[in-house]
Amino acid sequence: MVANLLAQRIEEVLTPVVGTVLASVSVEVEAKRLGKTPDAITRDDLSPLADNLATALVLVVGKDLADAAAGQVRMLA
Repeated sequence: MVANLLAQRIEEVLTPVVGTVLASVSVEVEAKRLGKTPDAITRDDLSPLADNLATALVLVVGKDLADAAAGQVRMLA
């Protein structure tokens, strides 16, 4: 579990959709894609992170669930 409350909230949104391990890995991968660590994620990162998640999760859960999860991440702002 990461120390950043925002990263924790993102993981909480993703866990019911993809499970605990993939939620954690997704936050790490998408933070790295933004040039950050999960602990450095800020509210300004939520929109681009959500866009990336929507694209990445399509293969795992389908477009509808991926878009819904990304929308919930965006709403954390």
